Amino acid sequence: MHKMKETENLDGKIKVLLIGALDVISILSAYFFALLLRFDFQFSLIPPEYLNGYWHSMLFWCATGVLVFYCCSLYRSIWTFAGLPELWSIVKSYLILIPVHLIYVLVARMDMPKSYYIMGGVLCFCFTAVIRFSYRFLVYRVALISNRTKGKPMERIMVIGAGAAGQMIIKDLQQTNQIKTKVCCVIDDNPNKLGRLIEGVEVVGNRYDIVNKAKSFRITTIIYAIPNTTLVERTAILNICKETNCRLQIIPGVYQLVNDEVRVSQLRDVEVTDLLGREQIRVNNDEILADIAGKVILVTGGGGSIGSELCRQIARSNPKQLIIFDIYENNAYEIQQELKREYPQLNLETLIGSVRNTSRIHSVMRNFRPDIVFHAAAHKHVPLMEDSPNEAIKNNVLGTYKTAAAAAKFGVKKFVLISTDKAVNPTNIMGASKRLCEMVVQMMDRSSPNTSFVAVRFGNVLGSNGSVIPLFKKQIAEGGPVTVTDKRVIRYFMTIPEAVSLVLQASYYARGGEIFVLEMGEPVKIDDMARNLIRLSGYTPDVDIKIEYTGLRPGEKLYEEMLMSEEGLQETDNKLIHIGKPIEMDDQWFRKKIAELDIASRQESDSIKRLVSEIVPTYHYTSQT
Repeated sequence: MHKMKETENLDGKIKVLLIGALDVISILSAYFFALLLRFDFQFSLIPPEYLNGYWHSMLFWCATGVLVFYCCSLYRSIWTFAGLPELWSIVKSYLILIPVHLIYVLVARMDMPKSYYIMGGVLCFCFTAVIRFSYRFLVYRVALISNRTKGKPMERIMVIGAGAAGQMIIKDLQQTNQIKTKVCCVIDDNPNKLGRLIEGVEVVGNRYDIVNKAKSFRITTIIYAIPNTTLVERTAILNICKETNCRLQIIPGVYQLVNDEVRVSQLRDVEVTDLLGREQIRVNNDEILADIAGKVILVTGGGGSIGSELCRQIARSNPKQLIIFDIYENNAYEIQQELKREYPQLNLETLIGSVRNTSRIHSVMRNFRPDIVFHAAAHKHVPLMEDSPNEAIKNNVLGTYKTAAAAAKFGVKKFVLISTDKAVNPTNIMGASKRLCEMVVQMMDRSSPNTSFVAVRFGNVLGSNGSVIPLFKKQIAEGGPVTVTDKRVIRYFMTIPEAVSLVLQASYYARGGEIFVLEMGEPVKIDDMARNLIRLSGYTPDVDIKIEYTGLRPGEKLYEEMLMSEEGLQETDNKLIHIGKPIEMDDQWFRKKIAELDIASRQESDSIKRLVSEIVPTYHYTSQT
């Protein structure tokens, strides 16, 4: 390592000496050329006294020139990335040199033609700039030729947005050492910018020209570089872009632009979430922080998609202690290690166990005395639960019941169940089991005055384990086909961070017995989502990647509902969170039915679905017999 540093230092000194020598040569050449120009390039016409004046002045000219260049950091800049700051350094150095040379001329009483000084100075400035900026150009051309020789394909880029962010991106692309990219054109809706150049790249049209220009310029990648557009505008432009089958990338957000931080390294690929057509949901973090700070929080199923994101957001809220409880040790280990890295001061406990184990869950509640429990542990895969209905009852229903009972016994202040829209008028055992969980929560709230029991219901979560997006991405990577159950299927979607943020805020509103229903926006057709993802991957649906329709799976709906007709609807201060009123029921009868489900599920009864339908009248199932 020491030898490597010595080698790098030596190479740097050689480069400085080389540029210094070139500066001396450029000064000598510039003023000699100015003298020749004064006498029409006829050396024989130059008077001897002018030649003597030239040679006498050059020693001072070169010495002061190199000294001033050094003081103005012209030998410390990385000229591979030469730009306006480096040009300004050259200008500053000549602003210093001009009065110094004038003083020398007056003191030395030099009698040379005025054009000699003017032209010499202009040429010297030009030579100094050319030496430095030509280095960047030569590096670019050498790397370009090298890549062509190696057969590396050139990435041809279209930038959307001729504003400050677009300019930063183009400049960064032009300066990168990985010379495998070429910014071919810029798109902007402002008609006044049409035909203008931004960092040497022409603005060739507006959004309606994207598809045609992508073809004519043979574009392979489109970069969306407008950080401050409305969601509707961005979605509209991205929907046009996806028709080109080019790779789409987007800058993160407007705050980077404010901080002058827009860089190529920050670009991310456009995801389906960018095409959902709604703003990302934001919540009042101050309320959440105040409700969680200084409290002991338990998250069951803390290693899952929702559970792990709950742990991340809770960790940011400065809890007294965070307890991760999960049966799957690999997931629990991953989120444990992540939180230890990100929040080294966090009081974190990671425990392995099942919510179905009464002794284990009682032990955890007794030893740690949590203030708030987020119950995310559940089986959620619809088709798998159809084939293993007893497991759905054991884990979802009885696991919730045992955890809720332990929470009431050991003084938990709030118990928050993570539920699903599939609990509404369920057509599958997974949804029916989650409806039973909601009934458990409401029953427990009526019998536990010291603990507030609530449920939070939302739809599908983009990117969660077992969701369609990871499946579609895997199928696309394998060359297809992409499988969609039915062309008519629609679903509500939300990102994991959005869903968890609303869960946390719903817990803030919890008074007891509520079923909080999260606003999911407009539903999305799964078929459209699959086609968009194929296009975003650079392929054409039904041409490059086939789409196959496999038919609805057992228990699957064409569409999901968020609220049962009898629940009614009540708004909260946050318009994105609504409350379904508790449904009245006979708690004693319900406890008896839970006991029957416990026995039947442990006996692996074939009639478990029938028993569930007796408790959940809105559950309609197809008998397998």
